[in-house]
Amino acid sequence: MTDHDLPILWTFRRCPYAMRARLAIKRSGILVYLREILLKDKPAEFVKDSEKATVPVLKLPDGKILEESVEIMLWALKQNDPDDWCQVLDAEAEYSKLFLTELDGAFKDALDRYKYASRYGLNGDEVLGYRSIGSAFLQRVNERLDKHPFVSGQRQGFLDIASLPFVRQFRIADPIWFDNQNWDPLHEWLQQFLESEQFAVIMQKFKPWDSQKGDGISF
Repeated sequence: MTDHDLPILWTFRRCPYAMRARLAIKRSGILVYLREILLKDKPAEFVKDSEKATVPVLKLPDGKILEESVEIMLWALKQNDPDDWCQVLDAEAEYSKLFLTELDGAFKDALDRYKYASRYGLNGDEVLGYRSIGSAFLQRVNERLDKHPFVSGQRQGFLDIASLPFVRQFRIADPIWFDNQNWDPLHEWLQQFLESEQFAVIMQKFKPWDSQKGDGISF
């Protein structure tokens, strides 16, 4: 096959944005060429496809480029959504909009500064401040999960898939502290995801894409 037969997904295994894109694509059943990259050694072909050069990036067979992870998720699920993951986006449109805005805005901003404090030159008090901002969001997620099995409602859905990779990252910053928080529903929700087959599948380790070895890995 050539590049024109399947979409090409540029990705990096540990990036939470790329994780949620892979989760949606895999569940949709749409086949893509997966091209794993190293962020410190980005292929020229990747930079050519996307000047912003951040993953994930999806290149469609007609040459169209999708550069936002939520956009990629919707592209895949609008074609095939076997578990009705997008149902919550219509059933609770206002809640979904506010949740995704805070997730990708204030929470992600706090997460970055909490997890990568040295990168931002932050002191201890500043780091704790950002942890508190992130924790406030997670407390609200926990309250939602205390009333529903999933953030999306009775079944796993778009809001869960969009947020779980980032909650996982927040935990990684300080697992002992995180696990000691009184967030039993949230802990169960996250652990269920981390032990799931869907997570194992999208976290397979692949060697970085080499232009000399073909289009990529069928995923």
